[in-house]
Amino acid sequence: MLTFGGFLLLGGRLGDHYGHRRLFIGGNALFTVASLACGLAPNVAALIAARAIQGIGGALLTPGSIAILQAAFRENDRAAAIGAWSGLGGIAGALGPFVGGAVVDGPGWRWAFLLNLPLAAAVLAMTAAVVPETRTTNPARLDLVGAAIGVVALACATWALTEAGPLGWRAPSVVVTAVVAVAAAALFVRHMRRSAHPLVPPALFRNRTFTVVNLETTLLYAALGVTFFLVVFELQVAAHWSALRAGSALLPATVLMLIGSSRSGALAARIGPRMQLTVGPLVTAVGLLLLIRIGPDAGWFVDVFPAAVVFGLGLTLFVAPLTATVMASADPDHVSLASGVNNAIARTAGLAAVAVVPVVSGLTTAHGPAAVTSAFRISISIAAALALGAGLLALAGLRSRQTCATAPRRTHCAVDGAPLQPDPAQVPEPAQAR
Repeated sequence: MLTFGGFLLLGGRLGDHYGHRRLFIGGNALFTVASLACGLAPNVAALIAARAIQGIGGALLTPGSIAILQAAFRENDRAAAIGAWSGLGGIAGALGPFVGGAVVDGPGWRWAFLLNLPLAAAVLAMTAAVVPETRTTNPARLDLVGAAIGVVALACATWALTEAGPLGWRAPSVVVTAVVAVAAAALFVRHMRRSAHPLVPPALFRNRTFTVVNLETTLLYAALGVTFFLVVFELQVAAHWSALRAGSALLPATVLMLIGSSRSGALAARIGPRMQLTVGPLVTAVGLLLLIRIGPDAGWFVDVFPAAVVFGLGLTLFVAPLTATVMASADPDHVSLASGVNNAIARTAGLAAVAVVPVVSGLTTAHGPAAVTSAFRISISIAAALALGAGLLALAGLRSRQTCATAPRRTHCAVDGAPLQPDPAQVPEPAQAR
């Protein structure tokens, strides 16, 4: 996880520079080799080293996967394609624990890694056969200094936020790592502003849509990160559900995402994303408030199912448009980097919420079902407030219409090509030309 979070920005930049397909294939190959090393690891040290390499492979392939969709589909179809990507990713994430648990309880933990080999072989074969190569038209020189600073900042932030829970915020190792993360982040921003070829061009954040949607990502994924963690915790600790039953409690939300994400993305392409990025978080906040009903005597159909449905409807409304809008707001030379930035923000926000919210709510010091439930309800209320804030941010910060109409042709050619004349209704003549 440290290497995955740390190398996301570099993975996105390398994809724009060397080609999204090449990095996607390379990341998959590295992940596959590392999976084999995990499965054959002779000791814990070798397993941890192989897992670190897996993280690098994941960071190389993740930003490029969305960039490939962005390049492969027509503008009007991209949001639906990204919606399908989100829905399928959600269902894969839901199935992973079931498959992993069955493998660990069956043939053994090594097969949880070796199972990746045939799956990755299929992915590599399909990618080589059908995915075209895309890259930046005028790649700038790679900012290796900025990449190194970014890796240190993200990796240290990931470690501090992950270990703050079990060790506490006052643990010397957590304090030192957090200070290093903040210092590296400040140095990273300073370097980006002064570098001739920055890893993350500041111009990306001068785009209002890109900045607003990434701020909304921070709030929403903080809410989601703490929710998925705390619901399972509450159901196991306070309600005494089994791990399997607690882990599958919110499965209706994932199913709704699978069914509706592609349609949600297509709708955003037609009407613009502002409505869904406003209404979706508000519906999510309502679903989160319904989760407050969960307590020591919780029943799935009465206390969990209604909340999971409303929560899932909210996710379906905003997840695909959020990702599609981030990608559409970046120029074609930085689509993979934009994905890396958004992924890094989402991941850090989720970790921060899991580290901070339980401390604020008193969950870390709660003992007994009643105290745990009280702290859980405070935590979920905080998550609902974050989702509400995200919806209000989209309402105030996004324009009512973000999509761009394509200028119709006024001449016809049997061989398709770019339109030679602009549409006067969309692009009026300059005043001096009249």
